[in-house]
Amino acid sequence: METIIQYLKAFAVGGALCLVGQLLIDKTKLTPARILSIYVVTGVVLGAAGLYQPLADWAGAGATVPLTGFGSVLAKGVRKAVEEKGVIGAFTGGFTAAAGGVGAAVFFSLLWSLVFRPKIKR
Repeated sequence: METIIQYLKAFAVGGALCLVGQLLIDKTKLTPARILSIYVVTGVVLGAAGLYQPLADWAGAGATVPLTGFGSVLAKGVRKAVEEKGVIGAFTGGFTAAAGGVGAAVFFSLLWSLVFRPKIKR
């Protein structure tokens, strides 16, 4: 029963983030790239303020997988690196914290581009 509740929490939070994104696409003139940037920056700001981690603890993957979760990881990495290395950590912490996810995204993108031949739309 506890697993089902965790799935419902993740679905609710992830779905709410998707709903907000869809409303921004439908009701504003914002481009998808700007919405992506807004989500990442929102995650950074909420993560830096310490407000995103409680949501991530409560919702699990519903909060950590979307772009706001990526922003939160960047903020957490910077905070940790600044504590360990000082000012230079502000420049290196985000890269260190997100390196695994970015590396996996690049690797799997390359892999799937080799498996499936993309076609140019006309």
